[in-house]
Amino acid sequence: MPIAPALHSIHFPESQDDLERARHRLKFEELFTLQLMLALRRNRVKMGLPGISFGVKSRLARRLVDSLPFKLTKAQVRVVKEIATDMNSPRPMNRLLQGDVGSGKTIVALIAMLIAIENGYQAAFMAPTEILAEQHFMTLKGFLKDLPVEVRLLLGGQRAKLRDGVLGDVKSGSAQLLVGTHALIQADVEFAKLGLVIIDEQHRFGVTQRVALKEKGEAGGGPTPRPDASRSQPSGTYPGAPRSQGAGMGPHPDVLVMTATPIPRTLSLTIYGDLDVSVINELPSNRLPVETLLKFNADHQWIHRFIKSQVEGGAQVYVVYPLVEESEKLDLKAATESYELLKSKVFPDLKVGLIHGRMPGEEKDRVMAAFKSGKLQILVATSVIEVGIDIPNASVMVIEHAERFGLSQLHQLRGRVGRGAAQSTCIIVAPDWMGKLLRRRSTPEHAGDRRRVQNR
Repeated sequence: MPIAPALHSIHFPESQDDLERARHRLKFEELFTLQLMLALRRNRVKMGLPGISFGVKSRLARRLVDSLPFKLTKAQVRVVKEIATDMNSPRPMNRLLQGDVGSGKTIVALIAMLIAIENGYQAAFMAPTEILAEQHFMTLKGFLKDLPVEVRLLLGGQRAKLRDGVLGDVKSGSAQLLVGTHALIQADVEFAKLGLVIIDEQHRFGVTQRVALKEKGEAGGGPTPRPDASRSQPSGTYPGAPRSQGAGMGPHPDVLVMTATPIPRTLSLTIYGDLDVSVINELPSNRLPVETLLKFNADHQWIHRFIKSQVEGGAQVYVVYPLVEESEKLDLKAATESYELLKSKVFPDLKVGLIHGRMPGEEKDRVMAAFKSGKLQILVATSVIEVGIDIPNASVMVIEHAERFGLSQLHQLRGRVGRGAAQSTCIIVAPDWMGKLLRRRSTPEHAGDRRRVQNR
């Protein structure tokens, strides 16, 4: 239907079918215009900004892959090729990497960082919390233990002497890979030649924060030219060469943002229309899918018996609540009161801990460290653990009042388990009267991964 008849029919329809056709036409017009604007924006970013043309045949990356105790999945290999193509391109990369928890996003990001480092640039890896940044730092250090790569960690709460040393290494360029939190975007952080920005759990950062880190690279210069005739490069470039720069402005670093949160397909096109998207849609062969069960309040005795049997078998358990404290306005269980109940009456012979967002940062870190070390067997929590550290032995999660969490949040929470070789279980608990509604909504019970959520 042409636009003029559609505008007439939306106000003066001759029939219900005429109204529906007009409504469909106007919706299409609006969405088409939005997608066209986003496509123009992405094209302007790609074609109008100078960047870094990386040589992507990296000996460091090859040594890393050859040293891994596992084989990359086909999905990881495909995504690495997509990222390498972007990095070799004469324009800045701006890519979203989406993959379920445990799909291997970190190793893909590390391969990209090694490409940048071998070309004479630095890489920055920003995580939303200090405990997660520390975990990434230790993980990356472990992968790189036999490679000549200097890795540093920058956190807001570091001692002044240690922080000054890290800042000096970053400014001089001796720190090739910097892992940190929001501390990376503070004014006193100066990179010698930042070429690649990795942002983990990107939905936890605002646009301004992501741009601030990217701009750390735009002010720096490029590395010393290192021509290599054996590599095929775009005309007029060499590995690591900065492209044409504006006055006083260095090349734009490549940006890779990562998320495990399922992004519905339509929202992905609208919100992330300025990003290219790569999806790791395959789990490593040694990872078992998380078994997800839908239970109701009447099943709590069974749930408690299940938890006890799992702990006795050596597993650790998360129990998640939507609130920190009980509210007079909401008839919901809360973490604080439930912690006291579970600790004193339900599981008096087990070691139960508590963590929530109102606790001081140091106390939260102590609790998570105790849980990771095995000193705690059950951790009562709020959604503060939605982005957290890897604890392979934590193989059971119980989510109370699941109707109070969004679908993406349920997936993100479920991602805290299933990180080890043992079979993991996520129990979603809902009020008895919401049985029928929750069966419709609890997509995690019927989907093995988050990709199916995207297409709904």
